[in-house]
Amino acid sequence: MSDAYRNAGVDVAAGDALVARITSAVTATWGENVVGGFGGFAGAFRIPGGYNDPVLMMTTDGVGTKLELARRTGRVHGVGRDLVAMCVDDLAAAGARPLAFTDYLAVGSIRQERDAAIVASIAEACSHAGCALIGGETAEHPGTMASDAFDLAGAAVGVAESRSIVTGEYITPGDMILGVASPNLRSNGFSLVRSIIDDMDLDAVFPGDHRSVAEVLLEPAVIYSPAVLAAVATGKVRGLAHVTGGGLTGNVPRALPAGAAASIDTSTWAVPNVFRRLGEIGTLDRKDMFSVFNMGIGFVAITTVGDTDRVADVIAEHGHEVTVIGDVIPGDRTVEFTS
Repeated sequence: MSDAYRNAGVDVAAGDALVARITSAVTATWGENVVGGFGGFAGAFRIPGGYNDPVLMMTTDGVGTKLELARRTGRVHGVGRDLVAMCVDDLAAAGARPLAFTDYLAVGSIRQERDAAIVASIAEACSHAGCALIGGETAEHPGTMASDAFDLAGAAVGVAESRSIVTGEYITPGDMILGVASPNLRSNGFSLVRSIIDDMDLDAVFPGDHRSVAEVLLEPAVIYSPAVLAAVATGKVRGLAHVTGGGLTGNVPRALPAGAAASIDTSTWAVPNVFRRLGEIGTLDRKDMFSVFNMGIGFVAITTVGDTDRVADVIAEHGHEVTVIGDVIPGDRTVEFTS
């Protein structure tokens, strides 16, 4: 390796050592459809059989400023789950099964323990979601990032039968809105969260909880994809919304066609303690809270009245709490909240 490159802050040997260290975690997510080996210039994946008219879909996302809290506390073991959830759950909102995932980890300097733990958490999440982690990149950015800084992004490719893509076009007033519970923040709204807790001791007990502030805020995201895809397979789902940044206010309208709006009754579920406490500490009003955070609902499914129980039961079989939280009304792709 060039001494000049090392002196500039890039340690190629450390990067090679990291690749060797993470290989087993990555390849453990592979199945028969992965083509080739690990460490090449690109990953390859066969489209599974059984599709008559397969459509490929792709999403990309990151973990956002939740990573700053992870950096400050050294709690990085769950950030890979946050990353995978943000991508594969977006695919699920269209009815697409995740096939393959790649990640991009940017660091000020490679830190073997930390970086291996991050990739291991990505691999674990991919296994849970049923997709292969087929490649990635770890890039050192000396001089532009602090030595202990890191950022994380990823991309997922999925497949759906063209006639089974969930578009929301058949949603009509009178349809029911199911909410799938989220116990935590997932990875959304953390720029606001960090401003709220700026003066708090991250090792102190979080108000109303037995865990520390860091443990509560860094709790990994739920991955909804397996449950949502099982619900889609019933043929009874008319619309889906992945509730991420922008909360219910910003994401439910994305599932609605023209001429439809959502009426959501916020008394139908218990808002988790983390949201209530952040609202109190930050003196946020109800409108702000619902337009930033998921407020305890991480995914939404829309069905006809007659199909609601069937879809709810399938999602519940995957361990999620499901509640009817509202219905579709005439309108122009907006959300109104009642309680």
